[in-house]
Amino acid sequence: MRERLLDLLRTHSFRKGAPGEFLLASGKRSDFFINCKATVLRSEAHHLVGNLVLDLLGRFGPLDGVGGVAIGACPLVSAVATVAHGRGTTLDAFYVRLSRKDHGMAQKVDGLEAIPEGGRVAMVEDVLTTGGSLRHGIEQARGSGLVVVGAVVLVDRLEGGREAIEEMGVRLETLYSRKDFMDG
Repeated sequence: MRERLLDLLRTHSFRKGAPGEFLLASGKRSDFFINCKATVLRSEAHHLVGNLVLDLLGRFGPLDGVGGVAIGACPLVSAVATVAHGRGTTLDAFYVRLSRKDHGMAQKVDGLEAIPEGGRVAMVEDVLTTGGSLRHGIEQARGSGLVVVGAVVLVDRLEGGREAIEEMGVRLETLYSRKDFMDG
C-alpha cells in the first residue's frame, strides 16, 4: 500500500519547477510543490491513505478522535475515520477552521460533539513545511479541551516543521519526506 500511494503521489501531486516558482502556504517560495489533494481525493488513494494513516495512528495508543485543519486535512481525516469504522473501531473526526464561522453556532472546530472533553486525539496533515497550519490545529484542539498526543503527516518537506511540532510536545510520524520525491 505504501509504495502504491507513493507512486500515485509522484504521478498526480508532485511538480518540479524553476527556483522560486511555487508560492507555499507558509509564504516561502520553492522549486517543487506537492498537492496531495490531487491524489488523496481519488478513490483508490483515499482508501490507501485511510489505511496507512490509521496504522501510524496506532503508535499513539488508544484515541478518541482524529482531526486536521480545513481544507487540506479534511479528506485525510474522513478517510481515516471511515477505515477505522470498517475495521470495527470508533475514531470520530473533527476539523479545525482557519477562522471562526460567521453563521450558525460560529464554531472554529467542527465535530467536537462526538469526542469526549479531555479526549485523546491525533492530528493529520497532508504536507508539512514550517508547521504553521498543523501548529494552529494543535492549538485549537487543545483550546477546545482535547489532548493532542500525536500527529501524522503524509509528506514532510524537511524544512523545520517537525521541530516546530515536537517543540509543542507532540510526537510526529510521517509517511514520506521530500527525499521520496527528489534528491536533497
